[in-house]
Amino acid sequence: MAEAGVTVAPDLGPDLDRIEAAVTAGDTDLSALGFWRIVAQVKPDRVLVGRYADQIGRIDTAAFRAAIRRRAPVWVGNGLLLALTLAALGAAIASHFVTSATLAGLLVLGAGLAWSISLHSPTHWAVGRMVGISFTDYFLGGPKPPRPGLKSDYATYLRTDPGSRAWMHASGAIMTKLAPLFALVFWLGSGAPWWSAAALVAFCLVSIATDVAFSVKVSDWKKYRRERAVARARAAI
Repeated sequence: MAEAGVTVAPDLGPDLDRIEAAVTAGDTDLSALGFWRIVAQVKPDRVLVGRYADQIGRIDTAAFRAAIRRRAPVWVGNGLLLALTLAALGAAIASHFVTSATLAGLLVLGAGLAWSISLHSPTHWAVGRMVGISFTDYFLGGPKPPRPGLKSDYATYLRTDPGSRAWMHASGAIMTKLAPLFALVFWLGSGAPWWSAAALVAFCLVSIATDVAFSVKVSDWKKYRRERAVARARAAI
């Protein structure tokens, strides 16, 4: 019997074994299998994280790779997005050397919009690696049109402090808002018309409004809020 006042960690092994067997057999609906309910139970408890992180990570990766076909190694995804970042930098620099003000404006605007895409996932990756999270794949996902996504290794994700996990999620969203503003540095002195700068600022404002309306419910800011709640729950234990 457990001593009075001592909390005994629940045995989640049989449930996770059942889910892992189902995923191996081809069932990738983790929600229906009760996987995320177990993950929510594990997250606030350091003992449970230490006990089950590896199996949870194994199940999550297997289900993801069975369900998502359009994926690539992390180094490939980072390399392609770095190439897009450098191409956008070249366009921004070229805006100072073209003779057409309209073309200069399009180059600056294109660079800002490209950076909002190309810097998002690599920022998640860089911040995640700094706090101890590994990543397994790039993939195409999200609302249409598809956009690059970065899959975390869930075992390392669980072992990372939830407050740090929260900021990993927030980092990409923040960079998406800031990246178009980087192009304004190149707009200065380029001869590009005012509308290109106005469009960059408008894009940032619309992106912020979209986050307020939707991302807190379905995307990075939802995950940020979720992990902040886990951090508070862990602190209360």
